[in-house]
Amino acid sequence: MWLKKAVTDLRTAKKLFRDDERILDTSVYHTQQCAEKALKSYLALKKQPIQKTHDLALLVEICGQLDEEFRKFVDDAAILGPYCDAFRYPGNQDEPDIEDATDAIARAEKIL
Repeated sequence: MWLKKAVTDLRTAKKLFRDDERILDTSVYHTQQCAEKALKSYLALKKQPIQKTHDLALLVEICGQLDEEFRKFVDDAAILGPYCDAFRYPGNQDEPDIEDATDAIARAEKIL
């Protein structure tokens, strides 16, 4: 179930990116959600407790304790992690641009 939701988030991110009226802030949000759910799907597969957290760095660390291969996602988690809430609310952050969204989609695909 987690993996299916992760795939749906990635598809949503790509659709919002490709749409004629791009919605990049929501696109990058869904890349974070994809990565989060992909990592949680691994924990579910390994019958591990799944914490209620959006902290990708923590999830990568937990997955990395089970399989060292997950440690290669540390940098991706650091980039995608803030997208959970960085652009969801008005604030001082610059909106993501096409390069940010392209990079975020690639990183989410890598984790997935």
